Amino acid sequence: MHWLIAWLVSFAPVCWAPPVHGPVVEPYRPPACTYCAGHRGLTFAPVPGAEVTAVDGGVVRFAGQVAGIRWVVVRHADGRLASYGRLVVVSVVVGQNVSAGQALGLAGARLYFGLRADGLPLDPTPLLGRWRSPPRLVPTDGSPRRPGPTPRLTCAAGGSGR
Repeated sequence: MHWLIAWLVSFAPVCWAPPVHGPVVEPYRPPACTYCAGHRGLTFAPVPGAEVTAVDGGVVRFAGQVAGIRWVVVRHADGRLASYGRLVVVSVVVGQNVSAGQALGLAGARLYFGLRADGLPLDPTPLLGRWRSPPRLVPTDGSPRRPGPTPRLTCAAGGSGR
């Protein structure tokens, strides 16, 4: 019975909250060949010091520096590896279990987010939702505004996530 649940979950649409709030300033550009130039992830421009969160649960496989740049790599249950680069502070350690939305560290002026499966880069763009608030009317007579609706995570597949 457990195999049936795992099989059904593997076909469920994925909708992850972005790892940081901020616009994407460099999109995914697939390389023309294995060793060709490209941009194998997304680069965000968050507010420096913004919290970087795990897009999904998993186990931290790397947390440290490569060529002076701080990285965290998380292996998800489905085997995909999510890489978070250009952190100014890393707050997790290798072997630590993390859950979706858990803080991994703090971002600098840019944050790289990449995804790999079976050693190949994947475009994470379709897996990340966008925070949206429904439109609302605001008073124009000087009366105070009421609190707005809670933003929802909307996904390309049309569903909503966390």
